[in-house]
Amino acid sequence: MNDSRQNKLIRKLQARDTRAFEMLIEEHQSRIYNLIFRMIGNHEEAEDLLQEVFITVFKKIDSFRGESSLSTWIYRIATNHCINRKKYLSRRKHYAKSSFSELTEKEQSETGSGITQNLPRPDEMAEGKQMELLIQHAISSLDDEYKVVLILRDVQNLSYEEIEQILNVPAGTVKSRLHRARMALKEKLAPYLR
Repeated sequence: MNDSRQNKLIRKLQARDTRAFEMLIEEHQSRIYNLIFRMIGNHEEAEDLLQEVFITVFKKIDSFRGESSLSTWIYRIATNHCINRKKYLSRRKHYAKSSFSELTEKEQSETGSGITQNLPRPDEMAEGKQMELLIQHAISSLDDEYKVVLILRDVQNLSYEEIEQILNVPAGTVKSRLHRARMALKEKLAPYLR
């Protein structure tokens, strides 16, 4: 989003324009849900948290200073909500992981999986789905500081600069955490890749 378009949108949001807020949700909800679900690992919690993130965006839009892009600011809010929710759930001993197949099905429906050209064979599809679940399980078992960097860079395809702004950490820390996350992921997946 270019600066003039972003500034116009921010002004509308600050004026509490409901159509602008709806457009903002439409533009960002899929990626933010993906981040939240991968961090939390539970569909119901992710749905609740997604709503909380956008409520926070609506309430706090007046405090947006423009030091980063609007999407980076939303990612920062979502990341902070995830970290706080995980702390809350772990204190309550209520944290139960659900199957990541829910995310896989949701992603397939969003990417138009109804296209039948070049479909893999059923055995290849089963292997691919099994590997996807193994990868998701391995990612979910990482420490949060590594998990969030890995998701933002390798799943969400954000730049290092955006990740620095979201997490409010220096470039070296982002790169170090990402390297450690990738190494830990490789180690966790090694038994399945032989």
